[in-house]
Amino acid sequence: MAAAGEGTPSSRGPRRDPPRRPPRDGYGVYVYPNSFFRYEGEWKAGRKHGHGKLLFKDGSYYEGAFVDGEITGEGRRHWAWSGDTFSGQFVLGEPQGYGVMEYKAGGCYEGEVSHGMREGHGFLVDRDGQVYQGSFHDNKRHGPGQMLFKNGDKYDGDWVRDRRQGHGVLRGADGSTYEGQWHSDVFSGLGSMAHCSGVTYYGLWINGHPAEQATRIVILGPEVMEVAQGSPFSVNVQLLQDHGEIAKTRGHTPHCPGACQRVEQGCAEFTDVLLGPPPPGYHPFLFLDSLHKKAGGRSRGGLHPRGTPPTAQEPPGGSRPEGRATEEQAAAAHLGEYVLTIRDVTTPPFLGRRLPPAFKHLRVVAKRAGQPPHVLEEGPEASSSWQAAHSCTPEPPAPR
Repeated sequence: MAAAGEGTPSSRGPRRDPPRRPPRDGYGVYVYPNSFFRYEGEWKAGRKHGHGKLLFKDGSYYEGAFVDGEITGEGRRHWAWSGDTFSGQFVLGEPQGYGVMEYKAGGCYEGEVSHGMREGHGFLVDRDGQVYQGSFHDNKRHGPGQMLFKNGDKYDGDWVRDRRQGHGVLRGADGSTYEGQWHSDVFSGLGSMAHCSGVTYYGLWINGHPAEQATRIVILGPEVMEVAQGSPFSVNVQLLQDHGEIAKTRGHTPHCPGACQRVEQGCAEFTDVLLGPPPPGYHPFLFLDSLHKKAGGRSRGGLHPRGTPPTAQEPPGGSRPEGRATEEQAAAAHLGEYVLTIRDVTTPPFLGRRLPPAFKHLRVVAKRAGQPPHVLEEGPEASSSWQAAHSCTPEPPAPR
């Protein structure tokens, strides 16, 4: 009978064999004591050496070269938790040198790496198909590089931690080109843009917008412009900022349809403007001062449809003056009130934004001998002085 306290083999539990030692040399398979690692491949002096495959319990693996037990040399590493795979050079278990990283989320990277991160020169395709070729630091685009965006834009310039910063050139898919300074991925600093609409801008940019960006159009002149019927006249237009200053560097239009003969930064002059008759079936409210003063009232301006439009000389009462309208008068705008409109028709809009239209009250009056095109209520002398004061004469350009 066994002595008290002396157990039997069955009562001591299952007998465990000591862990197997890894193979000494040659080819062999070894499961580590923690059972998380399993290696099969070449051995030398009891260490992994040569070509082999190290498998992890979570499904990750490395297959490639080993040196004195360490992952070093050419190989392929797969991470189960992320689904990413790297093929290339390794040093002490980490991607180091040159290789290709394939991302499960989409895209790939080919180039230089350090401690498993993009470092140096490389070629990156992201999940959206955008392509970057250039310098990397700490896994981010950093330094000079070129980027092709999914919308077709192309950028060539400086980067700081995945953002465009420094000097660079952006060639838009729409044909626009910007060259200048960047900060935090937007235009910032001195730069020039040749917009696809034909508008150009050179100057200071702040947060992606011109520092002197125009916000409204203004038609210069008195509140009511009086123009002699059939006579050409000029219209001066300015682009103003929020605080009322002329947007001198907002841009300029290379050409102007119609009568526009001179365009400067922030200012345009439309010369030899001639009003034609209104469309068939319409005529303006008449505004003949002499007749209305005699009648003790004044009509309001506007175009009204009529079955048969009156002639240019027809007064409000409907009776016609003596004589027939000359060919010159018939081809001119009818006497009365009009609204002159200046619109921003830049196509496409500059930086995606159009300026609101500007309006001016225009009155067409009967032409008198020796009368200047602009007839102001103060008389011809005021007309001449107004034109001189509001001429669209540019100031000398500021030094760049």
